[in-house]
Amino acid sequence: MGVVACGILCISPSLRRSRISSVGLHGLAFFKISPAFPCGLKRAWLTTTTTTTSIRDIPGSSCFRPPSAILRPFHEHHGALLQDIGATALVLAGAYSLVLGFDKLTKRNLIQQSLSRKLVHILSGLLFMISWPLFSTSTEARYFAALVPLVNCIRLIINGLSLGTDEGLIQSVTREGNPRELLRGPLYYVLILILCAVVFWRNSPVGMISLAMMCGGDGFADIMGRRFGELKIPYNIQKSWIGSVSMFLSGFLISIGMLYYFSRLGYFQLDWSWTVERVALVSLGATVVESLPNTKVVDDNLSVPLSSMLMASLLFR
Repeated sequence: MGVVACGILCISPSLRRSRISSVGLHGLAFFKISPAFPCGLKRAWLTTTTTTTSIRDIPGSSCFRPPSAILRPFHEHHGALLQDIGATALVLAGAYSLVLGFDKLTKRNLIQQSLSRKLVHILSGLLFMISWPLFSTSTEARYFAALVPLVNCIRLIINGLSLGTDEGLIQSVTREGNPRELLRGPLYYVLILILCAVVFWRNSPVGMISLAMMCGGDGFADIMGRRFGELKIPYNIQKSWIGSVSMFLSGFLISIGMLYYFSRLGYFQLDWSWTVERVALVSLGATVVESLPNTKVVDDNLSVPLSSMLMASLLFR
């Protein structure tokens, strides 16, 4: 029965055109087709009586690979490794240039420090997501991508514990210039980037929506709230109505933009009317969470993406 199913998959025109991955999973099923979304079939997983092997999607392939072609030749593995190393170096350079550029603008008083910090917050997260297609289709690619925020994570810990002093980093990232601040919101931020890359990667809308809410939604909420936030929310005078509205709209639009971007590149397919409704629900829930008072432990960079992950995981099953 499994052989028949695989034969049907290989001759199906709609599936031949697909380059779709399962959502957040690398586990394998036995002789069955595993749909990841209700909008279409995703990837076929095969097994034998002795070993379990996955047929991976390869860009440009017109059909699923036969079992004899599952193991990649050495030169393909070597090429994927070089691609991932190059992509990591490129993204690191881009992230460093972004921070350095805004730091210079701040020092020249061309932009306020609070605005500079939030723009870096927004753009660095978007740059991180947009760069994912630069990496190869190997299983190790996600870990190479995670090296980018991991480098920043190490910098934050070193400076937050006063094991080193990087005044540029402290001034551009913290609110009050206290190195200990690096161990809260900024550290949570890079840890969420690592989590989304390693756990969800580019074959799951869940990670993309979570990052969109944390980077774009929370970032624009802070910018708009500081400038136009005279009308405060009754249960939290630190947050404003205009900030919450900006949170909802920016988080929703950036999420839809990221999902469209990755679906156009062929990483998954979505029923858009179904998707828009669910992204709107996640955006609303994340907006409510963002409007709640913060504590000494819970920060928006932690509560917003984690709550978005939970809601998106439930809605995009």
